[in-house]
Amino acid sequence: MAKKGQKFNKYTPELKIEILKKHFEELVPLSALTKEYGISRKTIENWITKKNKGKDIFVDNRQFSSGRPKKNPDEIDYKERYEILKKFQDFIIARREKK
Repeated sequence: MAKKGQKFNKYTPELKIEILKKHFEELVPLSALTKEYGISRKTIENWITKKNKGKDIFVDNRQFSSGRPKKNPDEIDYKERYEILKKFQDFIIARREKK
């Protein structure tokens, strides 16, 4: 799990392609790739897993969230609902008084 304030490394698509070609075509083991490029074994394993599953290795799928989740724009919050109901109630009372 990421720590607060942690900085993540970003690798160029060319570097990712080069490492994956060496692994799949030249059959270079992961330990040699980690030493040569200075990239953690887990990072390269993640790229290999994505490639094997047919996912795009260039897309970053991390969730960047801090604090409370964002509201769905289609969702009405309770304060707004309360105000609408209060106005409707006042409208009904006014109509009853006219009769």
